[in-house]
Amino acid sequence: MRYVVGIDLGGTKTAAGVVAEDGSVLITDQIPTLNRDGGEAILDAIALMVSGLLERATAMGATVDAIGVGSAGVINASEGTVISSTDAILGWTGTAITAGLTQRLGLPAAVVNDVHAHALGEAWHGAGAGAPTALMVAFGTGVGGSFVVDGKPLLGHHFVGGHVGHFASPLAVHNGAPLPCSCGHSGHVEAISSGPAIHAAYLREGGDASLIDTRAVFDSAKAGDELALRVIATAATAAGQAVGGLINILDPAVVVVSGGLADAGNLWWDQMEAAARAELLAPLASVAIVRAALGNTAAIVGAASLMFAK
Repeated sequence: MRYVVGIDLGGTKTAAGVVAEDGSVLITDQIPTLNRDGGEAILDAIALMVSGLLERATAMGATVDAIGVGSAGVINASEGTVISSTDAILGWTGTAITAGLTQRLGLPAAVVNDVHAHALGEAWHGAGAGAPTALMVAFGTGVGGSFVVDGKPLLGHHFVGGHVGHFASPLAVHNGAPLPCSCGHSGHVEAISSGPAIHAAYLREGGDASLIDTRAVFDSAKAGDELALRVIATAATAAGQAVGGLINILDPAVVVVSGGLADAGNLWWDQMEAAARAELLAPLASVAIVRAALGNTAAIVGAASLMFAK
């Protein structure tokens, strides 16, 4: 049986695992991402972690022959480089991920954006398994997505495909002005339906300033806080409208919804799904909208699948 190391490289932490060709995860490890130290330091730390995984795998009788990576940032999957990234990871833009890891570890490597890797994992062995096309939309710190067709994500001509948080939402307004978005523009889906957007909206509307994050807003809503309930309903509706619009455009076999908000319970989910279905064209009324199934291993499994597909 073949084994590949899958890596999920995010702005805060980097997780990795040895994945078998049947999709099972043999062993895992995790380190903080050295997000202030530059690309080469990050690759050095990842190589050290992977070396440890290779030793453990060998001791278990598993020989790893490749590395797959899902990385934060806009990724040139053909060249294995970072086209651009936010200041969440300083010095990441321009980093040669695949060449750097191959040089350090002596194994062939491939890389895509981390959300695409997440979607690949769910499409291969998660909630989208067996479907010829799977749309994944993630609602958490940001809003991202990926459309997987026959086991391959649509990356786009400029490798920017999947930025589903960055189109207009009719609900992303306050006092008649479009809300600023993390991308530098305004009025986008992410500006109203991400986790931080929920917290910001609650405070903007005069909510209890002692609620320090989105989780606290949800807890207050569950205790009957009318403002918290209203803010969450607006965010969930905006999310559902976006999902429904994407379904109308892409006609996927299944839609997988992921991220911290998808895991927050029915308070968000039911309103999101209702809003999505209210948008659907008649032939699409029965499209399945399901929660992601693989949790923290999705991007690891999906990243590994890049090399199993070669």
